Amino acid sequence: MASAYVLIEAAAGTILSILKTLRQIPEVKEAQAVTGTYDLIARVEAEDINALGRVSYAKIQMIDGVLRTITCNVIELE
Repeated sequence: MASAYVLIEAAAGTILSILKTLRQIPEVKEAQAVTGTYDLIARVEAEDINALGRVSYAKIQMIDGVLRTITCNVIELE
């Protein structure tokens, strides 16, 4: 199992609708609106890193109002 945090920048006025859509994606285990450079953060889990990429590209980036994303893959150090 692979996991990542996806940082999402949203167009003005779209945060709530993006958040609702994110929470309907099965691979998104948690999604929250945040302050700072990005507007939302989603924790995503999938079978491998390639599947994570497909979720980010085919599901998250295609949501209306999503301007850009950064995917931060979680690594195990121990």
